Amino acid sequence: MGALAVHQEETFGELLRAWRQRRRVSQLDLAIEADVSSRHVSFLETGRARPSREMVMRLAEELEVPLRHRNRLLVAAGYAPVFPEREVRAPEMAAVRQALDRILAGHEPFPALVVDAGWNLVAANAAAGMFMEGVPAELLQEPINVMRLSLHPDAMGGRLLNLAEVRAYLLSQLRRQAEASGHGALAELHDELAAYTYPGVELNVARVPGPADILLPLRIRHGDRVLSMFTTIATFGTPVEVTVSELAIETFWPNDEETAAAFGRPAAAS
Repeated sequence: MGALAVHQEETFGELLRAWRQRRRVSQLDLAIEADVSSRHVSFLETGRARPSREMVMRLAEELEVPLRHRNRLLVAAGYAPVFPEREVRAPEMAAVRQALDRILAGHEPFPALVVDAGWNLVAANAAAGMFMEGVPAELLQEPINVMRLSLHPDAMGGRLLNLAEVRAYLLSQLRRQAEASGHGALAELHDELAAYTYPGVELNVARVPGPADILLPLRIRHGDRVLSMFTTIATFGTPVEVTVSELAIETFWPNDEETAAAFGRPAAAS
């Protein structure tokens, strides 16, 4: 995979063209959606026209550009960024932290965690500690990367009984996210994880889903048990702040009665 990150020295036109191509949208299609002429879009990309602030925002919205990169488009066009970016621990983020804390605590006794756009761990509940048991200290140095933790052979990658299936899905997801977001670090992370080796494990063989299958579970060896779980991922609605727009909450759920019992709660109650 090639690097997908854009560079600050690029012009607005170059950035606009990169996002349009990343979204596989023609100049004509973008012009129709943004209610401008295709000639104007062409002039913006070649630098023959300068966009207004409103035009930058409209084009970015039509192309579903992440807030972080909308700021970069604005700066490249000569305007100040409009979407603030704060640390999760900032006083202004108190309502967000309270929401995250309630979600994480409310999901006990099952694991739940919060990650940023790079899949770095932001917060987790106590049950998520099971994913870090026996993991080498160097993988637990901040920032802890959840994708790396999931596939590293000395971490969860060495405990997943259906590694080939889970690995194929996670790498595919990571590749799509890197392409869609323009997040160069995700492309680098994909290449790192794809290079991991697992002696004795056939990675090119994946079980074909059966008629009774609904979700791809994570089948994890945990002590003398095998835990089967699936996950859900939630994000904040209508974010207008960069950090909040990039947060995702992943919750893990028991996939069978045995796993639910291992966590101390009947599957029906969960």
